Amino acid sequence: MRFYFLALAAMATASTLTPPVLPLIVRNPYLSTWLGNARNAPWEDWPMFWTGAHVGFSVMASVSGTTKVVYPLLGRPQDSLDKSSPLYNISYPEYLGATFDASTTNLTYVIPGSSADESVRLTLSFLSPITPSSTLRQSIPAAYLTVFAEGGFDVDVYTDVNGEWVSGDRGNVIEWELSQAATKSATAIKTWKVSRSIEQILTEFSDRAEWGTLHFSAPDDADHQSGSSAVLRQQFAQKGYLKNEIDTGFRRIMEEEPVFAFSKSFELSGKVKGGSPKKEDSLGLTFALVQDPVVQFAAARGLTLMRPLWLSYFDSAYDLISYHYDDFKTASFLARNYSDTLARDAFESGSTDYQDIAALSARQVLGATQFSGTPEDPILFLKEISSNGNFQTVDVIFPAFPFFLYTNPRWLAYLLEPLLEHQLSGQYPNNYSMHDLGAHFPNATGHSDGNDEYMPVEECGNMLIMGLALANALRYNTEPAFVSAASGYHAKPIAGAKDWSQTVDKYGIDLPRGARAATGLKEAEKWLEHSYDLWEKWTGYLVRESLIPHNQLCTDDFAGWLANQTNLALKGIIGIKAMAEIADIVGKDEDAKRYRNISDTYIEKWQEHGISRDQTHAKLAYTWYGSWTTIYNLYADSLLCFHIPDAQATTQARQKGAAWFGQKPIAEVASGTFIPDKVYQMQSDWYHAVLQNYGLPLDSRHLYTKSDWEFFAAAVTSKKTRTEILGTIAKWVNETATDRPLSDLYETEGDGGFPGIYFMARPVVGGHFAFLALERACGGKAVEALRFLDNKAPATIDVGQVLLADMAEGLRTQVVSDGWDDL
Repeated sequence: MRFYFLALAAMATASTLTPPVLPLIVRNPYLSTWLGNARNAPWEDWPMFWTGAHVGFSVMASVSGTTKVVYPLLGRPQDSLDKSSPLYNISYPEYLGATFDASTTNLTYVIPGSSADESVRLTLSFLSPITPSSTLRQSIPAAYLTVFAEGGFDVDVYTDVNGEWVSGDRGNVIEWELSQAATKSATAIKTWKVSRSIEQILTEFSDRAEWGTLHFSAPDDADHQSGSSAVLRQQFAQKGYLKNEIDTGFRRIMEEEPVFAFSKSFELSGKVKGGSPKKEDSLGLTFALVQDPVVQFAAARGLTLMRPLWLSYFDSAYDLISYHYDDFKTASFLARNYSDTLARDAFESGSTDYQDIAALSARQVLGATQFSGTPEDPILFLKEISSNGNFQTVDVIFPAFPFFLYTNPRWLAYLLEPLLEHQLSGQYPNNYSMHDLGAHFPNATGHSDGNDEYMPVEECGNMLIMGLALANALRYNTEPAFVSAASGYHAKPIAGAKDWSQTVDKYGIDLPRGARAATGLKEAEKWLEHSYDLWEKWTGYLVRESLIPHNQLCTDDFAGWLANQTNLALKGIIGIKAMAEIADIVGKDEDAKRYRNISDTYIEKWQEHGISRDQTHAKLAYTWYGSWTTIYNLYADSLLCFHIPDAQATTQARQKGAAWFGQKPIAEVASGTFIPDKVYQMQSDWYHAVLQNYGLPLDSRHLYTKSDWEFFAAAVTSKKTRTEILGTIAKWVNETATDRPLSDLYETEGDGGFPGIYFMARPVVGGHFAFLALERACGGKAVEALRFLDNKAPATIDVGQVLLADMAEGLRTQVVSDGWDDL
């Protein structure tokens, strides 16, 4: 089978930003290969795992002539070559740079010919397809590399991988074999299968899996060879082909480094139809990391080894690899469908810079996930990559959840389900939401002692907000994006398909919700009702503890413990308001009324406690005068449709809101909203005033920021402020000194580097989709309700003078600490 590269190549034709690292093959926490130092030529360093550790993966090209010329393309295979060999010369191609979209990264090169007008253009196109209309395809732990050649002379291409794909410990012994099989209905392929000789199930070493088998596949007509890296690379450099031999001496990963290689000759010389001297050809390769089990999970039935979702569709790894190889055209079409729609929506929502930031973030989000369960009840597990490796961390899912709301709201349900199931089963003893399902992925063994990280207000608020957001997506019939465009496109039926008539069709495309028994409001009601006891328990905690939060952590735990946090209190209060809506959906009228009254009372008190005396900004903590904070939790008020004006609101309520600023009522003050317009306007103006070179700092304690929260905050500001924040983040992407997959924690001044804390490759960049999720919320009304912010320019604020005055006012009032403790 020849990969249909041309259709794919159009996917990533232009990228305006130059991030320090780009995704190559990114599917889950263990199949995660990146291009480091992406602003440089790809042959200057080895590709990396998300931690920054090298991954053995190289690509070379060679051209015959009087003397062969070898061109490194990816990795450092030139280190294995003899620079003084009389049989070949080492040269470097012209590198045209990288382009990317949500699913694809293209690296393009030009190899010169014997004359100035002769050349061959080579493109390495990496596809990790995001397919919101096909959960099956998204669950497949595999990705594609297409090598495309176009030009007028012959060129040979070589690629190899080593054992670092299956272990983080170079001292481990690995074994391998070459599998060659074909059926009448499938393309003939050959596959290198590489694994540890003695696997350690559900174990990591330096964050890499110590179990599972790498399947590296190519078409049957490609040459193959395994052996020492230096021997194979020199063989190719001298001859331009491989010997179709297999080294059977199993050994340690770096002991005479065994590599597993394919090569192909592209015969481009001669004339084609019409007399054009240029021809084109391609080589399709696939990479899969097959693991079974994928995690262990303390489910309601007890500790369970969880199998991958794809095993519900395919009987064996071979069936999976064969299907995936032949599914390239469908997978690339579905991925392009998503990428094109995302590009259009992101451009309309922000700019070409936002287009690139959203595209760059998408694979990173899903690269932290692992699909399990069954077609009827899928489960999506998540690793808290790089910060501490926790399993299913609630306050990591929360910043990521705008991505899921935009891309496929059902995937959010699959993320929340294991948290709900575990806690409904009584395995967690506390009366607030758990922080995570396990101290380290892939082991979700729970916290039966209740000693998980202590963020009670944070996690209760997060779960309630996400629960209502998902219910609203169901109520507003927010379908997975792009499902209707893709069904059955060039797809092969899955051989031996079981009866999934209620979930997916025979091509592996998710069925529209209309094909299911419960739809819209009924489905939302059913989903919420199942876990109502948890929603109510968590809300009870927030009623007691959220208005004046005691000393505790919020999600920004790196900043330390703090009492009376203004932003944290706001999350808890919005959580109570969310519970009122949850109760209303499931028909608990008295509960709804009670929680609505409590949240209305609390939000009034919150404004008294949390807003500065001059009403210019939110304080970091109620009693911390002269401080300020980004209240990114304001985003939830708008996302949950609480800021849509109520036409029945009284004139008195409208006047009350305006009087807060000592002004006469004005037309743009929205009525009947939970959090008044003045708070949105105040914060929009403040962010404009405190913006730094590379973004909006998190609060007044430091100049570092969190990019996820920047997007949450910017989404509910004026268009001018939002554009300014977006512009500074884009500048940071282009200039940052960070050298890992997109960090969400960085300095807003200096070189934009890490602030001594190294967050990288984390799924929280799903928060970069905050604009897009908000635009889909409430049937489009959520964004419309914020138009008033564009009615005037940001206020001019002397930040230094304002904070000094607030500090002085705080000293004059001499607030007694015991009084606040009593609160």
